[in-house]
Amino acid sequence: MPYKDLAPCPPPSSDAVRRSMRGNRSINTKPELTVRRLLREAGFGGYRLHWRSAPGQPDVAYPGRKVAVFVNGCYWHRCPICEPPAPRTHSEYWTPKFGKTVERDERKIAELEAAGWQVFTIWECELKRRPLEAVSDVVDALREADTRSHESKR
Repeated sequence: MPYKDLAPCPPPSSDAVRRSMRGNRSINTKPELTVRRLLREAGFGGYRLHWRSAPGQPDVAYPGRKVAVFVNGCYWHRCPICEPPAPRTHSEYWTPKFGKTVERDERKIAELEAAGWQVFTIWECELKRRPLEAVSDVVDALREADTRSHESKR
């Protein structure tokens, strides 16, 4: 069900909430920038950002290697690791909205995997606690893809 089927967004409960909500970005977030920096430092630049040609438009895509990375904010995407609390106000609006976000995330991953992509989700909390470990699976997959590519050229 698309977002347009949800009830209209309720008014913010305070000016502080209004400012906080307006400050939220959908692209080029601090966690995304951190992941991209770590991938470049590991020697894996050359990615595509929010690449529209890939199913699900991943945050970071390596088309030639068919590796996709989603960098998810814990609150908005309902992290299964840190399990952020639900909003205390307007839960009748937020509960279905979060549910749709989780469904969309699952659908994007399934579409990419069906197209032969390796898909990784990096959660904001993982990135804060252990940044190098958070990207290590992605780096390993990229190295493996490079190894396969070099062996197939022989």
